[in-house]
Amino acid sequence: MPVLAAFLSGLLFGAGLFISGMTNPAKVLGFLDFAGSWDPSLGLVMGGALAVNAAAFAVTRRRARPLFAEHFALPTRQDFDRELLGGSVLFGVGWGLVGLCPGPALADLLRGELPIYRFVGAMAVGMLFAGVRRLLYTTEAPG
Repeated sequence: MPVLAAFLSGLLFGAGLFISGMTNPAKVLGFLDFAGSWDPSLGLVMGGALAVNAAAFAVTRRRARPLFAEHFALPTRQDFDRELLGGSVLFGVGWGLVGLCPGPALADLLRGELPIYRFVGAMAVGMLFAGVRRLLYTTEAPG
């Protein structure tokens, strides 16, 4: 059942990305182009997503445990380190340059366009590099 719930959640998320236009790089770049022909319509999408998430989080906080797991896996870390800040900057620069971020890019794989495959390939290489780097330079014991 947890796999089915994850699969259906992924389908719903992907459908939402397509319907809202978040998988269209031109629309995303139009939203980020404040100095040119700014398209504010994705602001409504982001605001709607924030409202749904806030309501879902309020319900989640009242529950003792998730439906399909033993406990919630909510982030507990409160500090900001160099890796988080650097990754955030890279994410923003990449999003601003090509109009894609990871979720919409994965959903866009269904379109079969070469630039999307290149983006996802580069993202996979970056994730692999980050994972190898973490393995090589982490001094903390796994746990």
